[in-house]
Amino acid sequence: MDIEDLQTFVAVADAGGVSAAARRLGVSKSIVSRRLFRIEAELGVQLLARTTRGAALTEAGITFREHAARASAEIDAARETIFPTGELRGRLRVAMPLSFGPTHFAPVLAEMAHQHPKLHIHTSYSDRFVDLIAEGFDCAIRVGYLQDSNLIAKRIGPIYGKLVASPEYITRRGSPQTPDDLVAHQALMQGTETWQFMNGDRIVTVQPQGRFKADNAAALAAAAVAGLGIAWLPDCITYDHVASGALVPIMTRYPPPSAGAYVVRPPGQHPERKVRVLTEMLIEYFARNPDVWGLDR
Repeated sequence: MDIEDLQTFVAVADAGGVSAAARRLGVSKSIVSRRLFRIEAELGVQLLARTTRGAALTEAGITFREHAARASAEIDAARETIFPTGELRGRLRVAMPLSFGPTHFAPVLAEMAHQHPKLHIHTSYSDRFVDLIAEGFDCAIRVGYLQDSNLIAKRIGPIYGKLVASPEYITRRGSPQTPDDLVAHQALMQGTETWQFMNGDRIVTVQPQGRFKADNAAALAAAAVAGLGIAWLPDCITYDHVASGALVPIMTRYPPPSAGAYVVRPPGQHPERKVRVLTEMLIEYFARNPDVWGLDR
């Protein structure tokens, strides 16, 4: 049985459909379908039940998927043992935040492309949380506080932030002195998130309220400069605004706990080498360039 056929079956099983698996593998849907047909013909059983929403594993498919995944992982591990420093090939699909990706992460991907000329790197920039499995991504970079999920995350560096507002807003509405004061202010948010602050060694959680929301940190910074409210933003977004006086740090006695930048990937015992290489390069890059986030602390 061909290892590519096994890997294709695992990709379809994990992605929930042929189209998503084809995107992840970087091949056409017809190639994926042919590989699935060969496996089912050789085994003599149906592994996938095709539906209008994609594909669902049959009982036999559930059992076979575990064995196929282990076999694929063992082959990948054997290849890396034999060729531990070999050139990366194939395709790497990465999802990155629009707020930071082009400025803070893209240089690392460019360096990776230089070092591995046979690797095809496809990057999607968006501040929404993509579904890595369904949309066929090998990994994603996420910034902030990670939500609970079944994804595997590796921290690549700390992210520091602060509360900011414009001088005009502070003159008009006043400046909150404690977390409890925030309920009387307009918060600029991405959604319905909570804000956390340090009160000594204790974390205080606040549920802010506001009428202006955006899924992009730069847009929230612009709204804060315009005097629409108070924003919790990373230092790399507010650095220039604070330096120019367009934004003022507020409630500095209660700093937010440090967040982080992470590489997240779908669950699996053995991460692909291309994802590990990218993760290592990002960790090294941010360790070597501590000012890359424009920190003002």
